[in-house]
Amino acid sequence: MDKTSKVLIQKYFQENSIIQSNIGSFNNFVEFELQKIIDENKEVEPTIIPPNVDTYKIRFDKIWIEEPTIIEADGSKRNIFPSEARLRKMTYAAPIFVDVSAHINGQKRETVNKAQIGNLPIMLRSKYCHLNKLDRDKLIEKGEDPDDPGGYFIINGSEKVLVNIEDLAANRFLVEKTKTGPSKYVGKLFSERGSFKIPHTIERMKDGIIYLSFTRIKRIPVVIAIKALGLMKDEEIMRAVSEDNYDEMLINLYECVDIKTQEDAIDYIAKKSGITQSKEIRIERTREIIDKYLMPHISIDKKDRLQKAYNLCKLIKKFILVSRGEIKVDDKDHYMNKKIKMSGDLLADLIRVNFGILVNDLLYNFQRIVKRGKFPSVKVIIREKLLTSRIYSSMATGNWVGGRKGVSQRIQRLNFLEMMSHLQRVVSPLSATQENFAARELHSTHLGRLCPVETPEGTNIGLKKNLALLSNISPSIKEEETIKSLKGFGLKVLK
Repeated sequence: MDKTSKVLIQKYFQENSIIQSNIGSFNNFVEFELQKIIDENKEVEPTIIPPNVDTYKIRFDKIWIEEPTIIEADGSKRNIFPSEARLRKMTYAAPIFVDVSAHINGQKRETVNKAQIGNLPIMLRSKYCHLNKLDRDKLIEKGEDPDDPGGYFIINGSEKVLVNIEDLAANRFLVEKTKTGPSKYVGKLFSERGSFKIPHTIERMKDGIIYLSFTRIKRIPVVIAIKALGLMKDEEIMRAVSEDNYDEMLINLYECVDIKTQEDAIDYIAKKSGITQSKEIRIERTREIIDKYLMPHISIDKKDRLQKAYNLCKLIKKFILVSRGEIKVDDKDHYMNKKIKMSGDLLADLIRVNFGILVNDLLYNFQRIVKRGKFPSVKVIIREKLLTSRIYSSMATGNWVGGRKGVSQRIQRLNFLEMMSHLQRVVSPLSATQENFAARELHSTHLGRLCPVETPEGTNIGLKKNLALLSNISPSIKEEETIKSLKGFGLKVLK
């Protein structure tokens, strides 16, 4: 290695850490994702309320965490450092606080500032860790290794790492060739919004009709789905797909010529999905399903149905072009079509599900007390230990939401290199017992991102990988920033 390279690498590691992306992911989770989870459950309304009350709502506002602390047996509260948590077999965690208010008949009647809803394990060397502010001498004084990179958690005294999970990128429409089934090509889209991850499938049968499947609605003609979203005229649908008059679209438009109104299209979907109530209820329920489960990543608001229709037309265009052979099928193993879920994303999934359970428990406690003829305070019905115990349990056992196992693992400290390797691990969700040859192979897009050498032998070969030493995972960017940049390049928004 020449002197220039040595100086550059030394300088890089003075300013950056190998696990910088993971620490950034955790910081982003605490700063932004926690508040998003609260906003998804901003207002909750119990079904059973006191007889003299018309409406009762519990509203969650700001959420934040403080520094890692410990409450001793005598009730005293003080800061805790990682070395003490290891020695005393404790969890290095910080309290989570939220502002809660109760609204009776539209008026704010009770406000609980700083209500604790649980404890969150803190990643070592993150923005919220005590070690983040200490210099080398202070770290040694506190019993810490100054060269330890952090990036892991301490649960009941054990050091736990959340293993990065490689998955298909959400909200990307991928068309692939199939060997089995009635359709030669299948287009798949995983539409993700908050806790929703809805699979959408577009396929063309032997009769030439393009069908759409999503959630429990199976194989409805795609033109009917477009008409149900409010794009009614055949000419407009054709133009939205392409300026060229595709024969494939003409067949589909002719097949759905009897559907004259948006209501007819919604009613067709309702009957196809097996909703058997009266017409008004049937249509209303189907509208809710379309708004909530059809491409929720675009919007779940009814005013954005047309936007969904135009996006659906663009997906059809890509599907037709691939089936004609004008553009290539998508490569699922290309890293452009992949996403790596780091600590922040995994914790967001865990908190999102368990906060929903906390809200349901809160409503149950409220209604139980109301049945006894009492009017409970908001502070009384929040059980902070529920959220804490569920988070600690998942991080201690590695059993995650969505049926995943082995997400949280005890860090391997046989030597420094093995520890660094464990912090850099990337695991595929594919089964180790199946062949999946293409997924196990080294792909050209792994260059500079994943290590081409480090992978275990045997059934896990190619499924357990490691990040390259200098790789840096880019975080997700806000939609507003992307739209602003695109508008700067001359993009016009359809009204």
